[in-house]
Amino acid sequence: MSHRGAELHVALSGSGDRAAQIYARLREAILDGRLDGGDRVPASRDLAATLGVARGTVTAAYDRLVAEEFLVSRRGAGTFVVQGCSLAAGANATRPARTARHGAVRPTAVWQRETPPARGPDGAAYDFSLGVPDTTLFPYATWRRLVTAHLRAGRVDHGTYETSGHPGLQAEIARYAGLSRSVVASGDDVVVTAGAQQALDLVARVVLDPGAVVAVEDPGYEAAHRLLETHRAVVHPVPVDDEGLVVDALPAGTRLVHVTPSHQFPTGVTMSRARRTALLDWAVRHDALVVEDDYDSEFRFADRPLEPLQSLDRDGRVVYIGSFSKSLLPALRIGYAIAPVSLQPALREARRVTVWNGDATTQSALADFLAEGHHAAHVRRASKVYRERRDELVGRLESQLDPWLRVVPSAAGLHVTTLLRDPEVSDVVVAEAAERAGVFVDTLSSRHRGPDPRHGLAFGLGGVPVHDIGPAIELLRGSLANALRPGRRRRPSDG
Repeated sequence: MSHRGAELHVALSGSGDRAAQIYARLREAILDGRLDGGDRVPASRDLAATLGVARGTVTAAYDRLVAEEFLVSRRGAGTFVVQGCSLAAGANATRPARTARHGAVRPTAVWQRETPPARGPDGAAYDFSLGVPDTTLFPYATWRRLVTAHLRAGRVDHGTYETSGHPGLQAEIARYAGLSRSVVASGDDVVVTAGAQQALDLVARVVLDPGAVVAVEDPGYEAAHRLLETHRAVVHPVPVDDEGLVVDALPAGTRLVHVTPSHQFPTGVTMSRARRTALLDWAVRHDALVVEDDYDSEFRFADRPLEPLQSLDRDGRVVYIGSFSKSLLPALRIGYAIAPVSLQPALREARRVTVWNGDATTQSALADFLAEGHHAAHVRRASKVYRERRDELVGRLESQLDPWLRVVPSAAGLHVTTLLRDPEVSDVVVAEAAERAGVFVDTLSSRHRGPDPRHGLAFGLGGVPVHDIGPAIELLRGSLANALRPGRRRRPSDG
């Protein structure tokens, strides 16, 4: 039962028949869908007090609506909108409920461009979507305990940390990033955000003027590309090879470079130390900023991680951004930016004027979650699960699909990327065949913006348990054979 009617705004005008006006306003609200069948309207005494009229005036309007079967009165319960009564409205019956007026105002050009909807699993039996952790691994009981503790009276501080985030969480993030990734920072250097995407948004706000040149990886993260476009930047895709971003291909005048050096998205390659040094040197020479997006490096399965760009930076050219979406839950929407001192006041002000405090309860609970060691313990447990899935997946790919796919070596992250061996084969054709068979995989070509995209398939580790990987790869093998039949080999761009 809905109580939407208790919040209904009824505007009276002039000195005409007040009962008739109330009747007309309520009838209009029912017909245009603001009041649905089953909604309870305000009690006559309450609405009369709100409008400053006699209770009998409201009762007269209600009685007329009851007589016309728009409302029904239930003894001891109240007065409700009749189910389906809007069908009696003639031409109004086809009017969409709760839709905004068409309007004459238009967004600026950058916001009028429609982004094609991303492919989704749509009920696939085996879902290898990228960027999705296994949420069943999350320690919900521990999290509930911490959130409950901070919801008790006096535990949540409101309005005291609007510029950077919860101070305890800032300190814990700095400690965590320092221990796990060798990031050089104190709590004062951390700005808490609603995920890594908002961290990038804040950085773009404070360093980019309209028309600024920005470089992104190609293939790369589409959401970052689109976000930077909305800041009126001129976004240039820069190719990625086996050592990461090709620094020599960076366009002249670049103001900001967005990179994922620890586990490039989506190829999975790690930026070499030589390439990291070259990028930092380039940033100094060209007065540019590097945004290092370390989106899933918590999960590492081989080798010691290379130092992040942030720890190699001696000139204040790197903003390190990350989030807890992969290591914990995407729904928590907690991320962070660790910036040079020269940018921190502007980032704090940008955060203040956009989100103010953020979610105080979640930030407080996460601070305790980190301080008590629950995050580290969860990452250790989850890493064992993901390592088992990764080993099984790579083994199956190499033993069963080697004639068609080559696994791209990677040492970290929550997905494995492969390249199609046959240069004439379209990854879209293969992925569509796989989806018809019940296996969802992502395509490498869909992540390209520049010319001559590479074709391959990417497999996320979060959505398929280890015991389902074998059956999924068997189905994919059949899909590959089907996609390679004569007449289906050539890529769409080849005609």
